Amino acid sequence: MTDTQKNQKNGKAPLVLFVDDNADFLEEIRFVLLSNSICEMVTLTDSSQVLAELEKGIYSAVFLDWIMPGVSGADLLPVIAQKYPALPVIIMTGVSDVDTVVNCMKQGAMDYITKPLDSSRLISSINNAFKILELSNQNQQLQNYLLGDPLAQPDAFKDLLTRSDKMLSIFKLVETIAPSRYPVLITGETGVGKELIARAIHKASGLQGSFTPLNVAGLDAHMFEDTLFGHKRGAFTGANELRQGLIAKAQGGTLFLDEIGDLAPESQIKLLRLLQENEYYRLGSDVLLKSDTRIIVASNRDFKKLVAEGQFREDLYHRICYHKLHIPPLRERREDILPLVNHYINVAAKAMGKRAPRIAAELRWLLEDYEYPGNVRELINKVSSAVVVNKTGLLVQGDFPDLAVKSRTMIDAGTKVANSQFSLHVVFPTFPSMGQIEKLMFEEALKVTGGKKGPAADLLGVCRQTVQKKLTELEKMN
Repeated sequence: MTDTQKNQKNGKAPLVLFVDDNADFLEEIRFVLLSNSICEMVTLTDSSQVLAELEKGIYSAVFLDWIMPGVSGADLLPVIAQKYPALPVIIMTGVSDVDTVVNCMKQGAMDYITKPLDSSRLISSINNAFKILELSNQNQQLQNYLLGDPLAQPDAFKDLLTRSDKMLSIFKLVETIAPSRYPVLITGETGVGKELIARAIHKASGLQGSFTPLNVAGLDAHMFEDTLFGHKRGAFTGANELRQGLIAKAQGGTLFLDEIGDLAPESQIKLLRLLQENEYYRLGSDVLLKSDTRIIVASNRDFKKLVAEGQFREDLYHRICYHKLHIPPLRERREDILPLVNHYINVAAKAMGKRAPRIAAELRWLLEDYEYPGNVRELINKVSSAVVVNKTGLLVQGDFPDLAVKSRTMIDAGTKVANSQFSLHVVFPTFPSMGQIEKLMFEEALKVTGGKKGPAADLLGVCRQTVQKKLTELEKMN
């Protein structure tokens, strides 16, 4: 753990390094920070001392003047970005042209602020830097956790990035049931990663055979039987050679049947016999074959409803759910969203042979707040598409049009009162005090944003710490 992380854990104010050859400008910053108490600051007017100062490992962010005598911010930025990739760097500059801004971002800057000093912009930039550092620290803690020893076989879950307690509990259950040869039913919405969980079960089982997947949706009875069990040469017109079938291919391993809730009634009977007897016939053959295959099935359907409506055999349902796992949707584990976004940004950038773009601060809470009806699969598609078309090296709200629509709706909802014939007497029995109005504003902002402090702070035009401080005061009042 770094000194920065220790300070944050112990409740000490984060330490920020400000570098500028103009001592008066640094004093101006000090005055702003003293009135806000969000961090402690260290200043340098000699830019040649920056790298030695950063080696202390005590800083949560660094603000660099872009143009300085001797070693400039333009010289320092790429060195700091390479040596301290998790450290947020914010550029301070009197130049506000687009090319300079884009150049800063491409070289690793998290943000930039222009001179003369805008105190609210400074505070916002510092808060965003702390959020990014916190996320980076959490990602590192997650890696340490997964590579520590909470799981007996962490390699089985390397394709499942999570810091959700719900998912980690599922991982531990997977390790428990993996050695069993009984069937497993995995349920969950489309795109949550059911096949990845099935693969993790196979890896953790120690089975030497292969993992063989099959999506059964849309397969009629003949196609299902032929694909699963195979056929004898001459079994039907066009059967010119022996077909082994997927059961034989998965012998000694795992057969994964996806979308099992859509299996045709005739096929359900065939699968039931296989599960009951571990025996089957190839099409056109009277030779009874033995199966030594572990079967895992998955579906996004409601099986109780399917059974009640007669669409799925009750005896088959009880056979397939000897072990049952339910994978929660992404909206119920929002702590996974930003780590997944960052991961798939890197994956998409690597595939395209380009540098991974950074995420604009205002985009982060939009990404976290989105519902993701298509779950992880939708997240991957959105992120990959945004990375492919991005030209600036900085992902912004416009790169995710669905999120932009949601944001606009939220802002409209938050401002609609201002456009109506609204009277304070509707809310308060007597004319309210400023404290009562302030309390109402904070409560309404949190309602509009679903209790999320970051978006609420944006609506109110204050920093996140102000929202947290006000909530604490309101709790004491109540």
